[in-house]
This record gives sequence, structure tokens and C-alpha cells, in this order.
Amino acid sequence: MHIQSKLTPELLVPAVDRFFDMAAPKVMGLHESWSVDRGAPVYTVDGRYTTRSWTDWTRGFFVGMALLIYDATGDKRFLNLGRDATVAQMGPHVSHVGVHDHGFNIVSTYGNWRRLMLENRIPVDQHEWNLCELALKASGAVQAARYTPTDSGKGYIYSFNGPQSLFADTIRSLRSLVLAHRLGHVLMGEGDERINLLWRALEHAEVTACYNVYLGEGRDIYDVPGRVAHESIFNTKDGQYRCPSSQQGYSPFSTWTRGAAWIVLGYAEQLEFLGSLADEELEAFGGRDAIQALYLRVLRVTSAYYIDEYSCADGIPFWDTGAPGLVELGDYRQLVSDPFNDYEPVDASAAAIAAQGFIRFGRWLDSRGEVNGGVRYVNAGLTIADTLLSEPYLALDPGHQGLLQNVVYHRPRGWDRVPPGRSVPSGESAMWGDYHMMELALLIKRLAEGRYWTFYGPEPMSQE
Repeated sequence: MHIQSKLTPELLVPAVDRFFDMAAPKVMGLHESWSVDRGAPVYTVDGRYTTRSWTDWTRGFFVGMALLIYDATGDKRFLNLGRDATVAQMGPHVSHVGVHDHGFNIVSTYGNWRRLMLENRIPVDQHEWNLCELALKASGAVQAARYTPTDSGKGYIYSFNGPQSLFADTIRSLRSLVLAHRLGHVLMGEGDERINLLWRALEHAEVTACYNVYLGEGRDIYDVPGRVAHESIFNTKDGQYRCPSSQQGYSPFSTWTRGAAWIVLGYAEQLEFLGSLADEELEAFGGRDAIQALYLRVLRVTSAYYIDEYSCADGIPFWDTGAPGLVELGDYRQLVSDPFNDYEPVDASAAAIAAQGFIRFGRWLDSRGEVNGGVRYVNAGLTIADTLLSEPYLALDPGHQGLLQNVVYHRPRGWDRVPPGRSVPSGESAMWGDYHMMELALLIKRLAEGRYWTFYGPEPMSQE
């Protein structure tokens, strides 16, 4: 990636404001036209949202975008829309025992609603406050109950594929579990066992780091530092690790770039979360220094791999580092991305997710005195944002229901629309891409105003 060192959040504010001006009528129009009986919108086909998924994992993004638009613009129509849709649609997802996606569905809705009250952006209504906190507590406990132990004695939150499956995605959805802990909640087990939610979260993060992230330690002959396996498979009888896998990537031994982006953003947010805890809470798990050192190692190798090894010059990655058509493109790392090439699709959603992670990681490093490293990552995130906030990545056509286009959903299964006369998908949007582009834009807007936000509240990160 060719990082633009002169970019600042302030310089991107006009583009961010244009993005929200574009997004507002599209989000309102989609809510008005979409029948919730169809499920949630997932991705577009010829610019129109449709639904196709294993589970209803994008509904929280669909509803949560309305709350983010209110946050950015102050337009109360979107506050009312977000609150009403949260109450009407999200209740069953609070207690959904079949998915790992609680941080996506519940924190994006009830979590954003509570955060607005916590930041004094809206009046604190005690009934609404209690409703949000109860939903967040229950959701975190349900997520924590999806637990598979490994032979190390530590376990993970298993994916919707089943108890054998550990997804890279879940580290970002883990915000549900840690937020419930912050609210003082526990998971009650058999015989009234009180299961510590923080411990479940820390175990999951450690196991993910050990098995889904490659650190260059020779675990197999494909151990490239920073490579990410989408899925790790375990024997549920004895807890032994069996092999890497991939649901949406090209192979178990290449990096599905959206999975790597989830890792970057998820661990950066977990670093921020650790800063909100007292040292005593972390001592039993090895202490703050040991936990942070592991997360930092993960972030350094995965961020370097993205920036130096597989991103195009403008910060946009292709959908998988092993995609077979990449050999036809030469050294694409030195070129501006071209979503209309004839060989492999790019994935703008991976870029939006990773960009937020880079900014949060860089800011965390800067707050700890690592100024040069921090600035590099923040600038990397802003470089990606600068690319995404203009064509061909913004869906500026008012007839296109998406916000961020040139997003890939499931390339191996052929779910993504290929335009007539072309050989690879392009021009379409997906709900997670739209939502995370909005989170990224809101973060940049806050930084330009000298403010910040996190999923667990407005508190500044601890300097301890």
C-alpha cells in the first residue's frame, strides 16, 4: 500500500459528510420498501438488496445503520427508526442460541442505542436504558454459552457451523461478550455455576490467536506471518486441533481477506477494551502485559501482511490472497485497484473493516508512546478511507440501494452477481460493507472533532 502521510481526519470530513448525505435517503428508502418477513437484506443483485444467507446475521447492521446516521447527523427520523426497528425486529436475536454473531446483531442495535444515551446524545430514558442493558447482558451470556474446550484447557466460542468450528470473524463479534461483562453480568450454568464472561472472552481471543493467525513459527510449511485461516477445526471429543479450513476463502492455506480484516478490527477493539479494566481483573489470566503482548503480536503481523503484501496501492485487497487469477495481474501491489478487471474481484468490505482496525490500533499505539508506528497505522486507515469515499467504491447512483460497492460475499459458491459481458463480480454491495463503512466514516468524523467512540462506551482509553 502507498500510505498517504499527509492525510488527516479533518481533510476527509467533506467526503464523510457527502457519504452521510448519500446514505440517509438510501437507508430510509430501504427500510420503507423492505418486507422484514423476507429476513434481512444481505447483498445486492443489480443494485437491489436481496436475501441469501445461512443465518439472519445482517439484521443488526440493517437496523443499526439508522442509529449511526442519527449519531452523525442528528436527524431524529433515524433515531426513531433505529429504536422502533430494534424493538420490533431484534428481540429474538438476543436469545438466538444458533449463532456466534451476537456482537454484530445486538451491539450494533441495542449497543448503539445505549451508547447514545451514555454519551448524552439523547436523553436517558430509564425504561429504554434498562431494556438495552438487559438485552446486552442476555446476548453476551448466550454467546458465551457457545463454548468448546480444547485440549489446552482453554476454549472458544464456536461458529454456526457447529462445536468443531472456530471462525476468525468471531473476534469482532466478541464485543457482545465483553460488553455484557462490563455490565456486571455472568453466565449461569448447571448447579448455579457462575461462569465469568471475561474469562470466556480472553480464552477465545487466545485460542483464535494461536490457531487462526499464523505467526511465522513453522506450524506448517505455509506459515507466512500474518496469514489468517478463516476457520480452525477441532475434535470435539478430546479438544485436539485438526486442521485449518475456509468457508468463503479460496483455500485453507491462503488468506480470505475479509477474515483477516475481522482479525485486525477485532483485536484492536479488544486492546481498547482491556484499557477499561482494572489490573486485578486480568491477573488470574496471566496479567495485562501478557495479554496485550499477544494481541499486539497478532495485530503487528496481520497489519503488516495486509499493508505490505496483498493490498493494492490504494489500500483495497482482492477477495483472497490465493485467488488463482491474481497471477494474471502482475505486481498488483504497485497498482491502483481495478474492480473491473477480468481476473479476480476486489472486496471493498474487507478494506472498510480493516481501515477502522488500523485507525484504532494506531491510536492505541500512539497513546502508549509508540508515535511513529501509531501514525503509520492511522494513516493507512485514512488512506483506505480516502479510496472508499470516492468512486468507484461509493454507490453514488440513487437507484442503487447499496452504499459501498464492489463487495464480495461468497466467491466459491458463485453467489455474487457477475455483470453481463464480464467474468468476475463487480458493482454490488452487502449489508456488512455498508454498515462498516458507516462505522468508519463516523470514527473519522469523531476524530476530526477531537472526540472518539468505542463499542463499550465513550470512556477514554486508560493510560495505565
